[in-house]
Amino acid sequence: MVQASAPGKCILFGEHAVVYGQPAVAVAIDQRMSVKLKLNSDWRIDGMAFHPDRHPHVEALKQRLWDSGPPLSIKITGDIPPASGLGSSAALSVAASAALRCARGRQLRDDDWAEGWTAARPNNVYNGPWDVEKGDSVEYGESSVDEDECAILTHAVEAYAQGGRASPMDSSTCAHGGCIVLSDKVEENLNWLYSRQLNDVSWEVHSVSLENIEDVWLVIGSTGIHAPTSEQVAKVAKLLEKQPEKMREIETIGIVARRGIAALMRGEMEAVGRAMSENHLLLRSLGVSCPELESLISAAAPTSLGVKLTGAGGGGCMIALTRDPKTTSEAIELAGGRTLISRLASAGMSVDDDKESPLWKPHE
Repeated sequence: MVQASAPGKCILFGEHAVVYGQPAVAVAIDQRMSVKLKLNSDWRIDGMAFHPDRHPHVEALKQRLWDSGPPLSIKITGDIPPASGLGSSAALSVAASAALRCARGRQLRDDDWAEGWTAARPNNVYNGPWDVEKGDSVEYGESSVDEDECAILTHAVEAYAQGGRASPMDSSTCAHGGCIVLSDKVEENLNWLYSRQLNDVSWEVHSVSLENIEDVWLVIGSTGIHAPTSEQVAKVAKLLEKQPEKMREIETIGIVARRGIAALMRGEMEAVGRAMSENHLLLRSLGVSCPELESLISAAAPTSLGVKLTGAGGGGCMIALTRDPKTTSEAIELAGGRTLISRLASAGMSVDDDKESPLWKPHE
C-alpha cells in the first residue's frame, strides 16, 4: 500500500481574474484529501469499476504516471466538500500524483532526477506518457516524490478537466501548502517559486510566510450547492465575449488583489478583510454569486473582518476572515450553511505511507 494526502485551499483574492493573468492569493486549509493505492486484479476506485469519464483527473494522471502499469485499487477519502470552491479536485490530483509517483519510483540519470519518468523526452510533463528505457538506473522510495512535479501534473490535468482553462493556483497551493501568490510578474518582495504558462497566459508563482499572523481564522460556509468550476469558468468567458466592457471588473479584481497582498505582507488583517469584501462585490458583478451565498455572507459579515465567496462561485462556499470563529460559524449555520474552521495557512502535500513502495518495478 502507498498513501499520500494534500490540503484543500481557499482563495482570498482573485478567483476568475487569475485565469486572465491577474494576481491572486490562496491559502491551504486544514481539510485534506487522501489517496491510497494497492495492487489489484483490475482497476477500481472506492471498490467500484474505474470509468475514465467519471474520474478525468485520475485518468489523466494514470496516462502520465502509470501508462501500461499493473491495475490498482484506489481508495479516496477526505473532508473537503466536492465542487465547493475548496480545491477538492486539485487536492485529489496532488495526492494521487504523489501516491502514483511514490508507487512507481523515479528514474535517475547522471546524478539528477529526470522530469516525469524518463529524460528521453525532457520537459514534457504536461503531455505524457513516458517510456522506460532498458538499462536506465532506477531509484525507488519516498525521495522520488517532488512537490513541484505534483503541482505541474495537477495543473495539467486541471486544465484537461476544465476544457483547457486553468490557473496554477489550486495545484500550487495544494502541493506546497501555506500561502501562494500568483502574479503576471515576479514580485520582488515575495518568495518566487517558478513560472507557469498555459494558452498564452503566464503566471509567476510565489509563496508568502504567514508565520507571524495569529489570532485570525477562516470560517468556511458551504451552501451545499454543487457548482463545477468548469461551468463557472465557461460562464465568465461567455460573459466577457458578449460584454467586453466587463473586462474592467477582471482588471479591478487584480488591483484589489494587489492591495490585499500588500496588507497581508504588513500583517494588517483589517485591510486584508476589506479587500476580500471588495473582491466579492466584483465577483457578484460578474454573475458568479447566488442567493444562497449572499445569505451566508450577510450572516457572517457582522462578526468578520472580511467575507466573500471562494472559488468558482455559483454555489459552493463562502469564507469569513474572523477573530471570533465560534460566533461567526454559529451565524453562518443559523443562516442555513454548514461550516468548517481552518487556520489561515496549513501544510502541503505529504506521503503518509510508503512502506511497500514501489508497487511497480518495470525493470524487474
